[in-house]
Amino acid sequence: MTSTTGASVPVTTATEPGRGGAAGPGSGGLRVSARVRILLWLLLVMAVALGAVATTTRSILLRDVDGRISQLLTQETREFANFVAQGVDPETGGPFTDTEQLLKVFLQRQYSDPDEELLGLTRVPGPRPRVLRQPRDFPPGTALHQDSASLTEIFASGAASGTLERADGEIAWAKVPISVGRGGPTEGAFVVAFHTGRERAVADVVFRTLLAISGVALLMTTGIGWAVAGRILAPVRLVRTTAAQLTEQDLTRRIPVQGRDDIAALAETFNGMLDRLERAFAAQREFVDDAGHELRTPITIVRGHLELMGDDPAEREETVRLVTEELDRMSRIVEDLLLLAKAERPDFVAPEPVQVAELTADVFVKARALGERDWTLAEVADREALLDPQRITQAMVQLAQNAVQHTARGSRISVGSREKVLPGGGARIELYVADSGPGVQPQDAAVIFDRFRRGTARRGTRATGAGLGLSIVKAIAEGHQGRAELRPTEGGGATFALVLDPVAASAPVPEGTSNAS
Repeated sequence: MTSTTGASVPVTTATEPGRGGAAGPGSGGLRVSARVRILLWLLLVMAVALGAVATTTRSILLRDVDGRISQLLTQETREFANFVAQGVDPETGGPFTDTEQLLKVFLQRQYSDPDEELLGLTRVPGPRPRVLRQPRDFPPGTALHQDSASLTEIFASGAASGTLERADGEIAWAKVPISVGRGGPTEGAFVVAFHTGRERAVADVVFRTLLAISGVALLMTTGIGWAVAGRILAPVRLVRTTAAQLTEQDLTRRIPVQGRDDIAALAETFNGMLDRLERAFAAQREFVDDAGHELRTPITIVRGHLELMGDDPAEREETVRLVTEELDRMSRIVEDLLLLAKAERPDFVAPEPVQVAELTADVFVKARALGERDWTLAEVADREALLDPQRITQAMVQLAQNAVQHTARGSRISVGSREKVLPGGGARIELYVADSGPGVQPQDAAVIFDRFRRGTARRGTRATGAGLGLSIVKAIAEGHQGRAELRPTEGGGATFALVLDPVAASAPVPEGTSNAS
């Protein structure tokens, strides 16, 4: 069928990725690893990109072919039109008067390209026009002058140019109708036909070459992408493996952190989570172990007295008194253990602006009721600090109670606070309780803040606590991002101090909050 367009323009249709095909990676309920999904999406994107490049290149090449053919056809028809207007018949020396003679002379003077046919058509009786051509050799069955049906269709067409689809290839043609002279055949046409198959084959070869190169590139990308994705995701697989191996009994595994990218940040975050889990489980186990250890003795005492209790009213009264004391001691132990367990929580302390001088004075007033001692308010820090007044009061009263337990009646106990300027600038707040008792033995000083430590030597009257008081003091100090310290008192005795940052905000208690009293 003949197309009447001046030049054919290839039309390419781009298929939208993901339509009409198989489901994308990871669909269908199958579990596909991140490494495979990354590789599949990478290959998909590259395949679409390379396919688009190859298709676009082919379209550009075909458009150039069409442009060159259109230019050639226009040039040939323009030359023939000029020859018709200005040509001279060599036999008469004047203008051409015969169509056939005009075509013969023009064809003799032209040199056509390898894929080009120049034909002259004249109307004669019958359906098929008479054909004038150059002596050219074409493969059998491919030349246009041998195709009567195609020649008849072109000659009868009212269009000046077009394309003709044939079994042996496409032909682009252009036609110039002519009508000159008198008598004989006076009607004809000049036809330029170009066989586009060879030119289009070059574009197809380039297209196939690009597809082959793209296939090789995809294979190389598959190997390189698999290796790179595996290297990048190695920490993620390590996180998964480590998480699978974690148990309540073993939370010590950590992921090596390498580099400063997002994967390294993920490993750091995961390690931080493991640190928090380990501290939480350690606190839980410690709480259970401590509770079991400390409650076993009073429970045994209570059970023994109840089992041996007789009918004597005095004996029953004494047994009830002893049982009540042991139950009270058990209650204090449980409360202290719960308090230490809460020390691991971020909201253990609730800092607020506090006048240190007023807080020290309040602690002094409350401490004086703990026992008949020579109480002295030594000094106060006249400044404001960001502290939790209730927790600080609890710690200081505990230190005062500890001093009372280890000093004799009438002994001096000093309560005070001071601001200590640091060498590099800034300052810290110290709240302290100093007694004049026997002090702390060197072998006890290193463990005095551990849980259930009462000391190997008595510092006065016998202590009745469970050994949790100083560990609570330490937890409160660390909750303020500070520390608890033990120092010898000048002239004899022990000084316990809370060393705090005056602008410390609430923060999780660092691991290792232990106690003693």
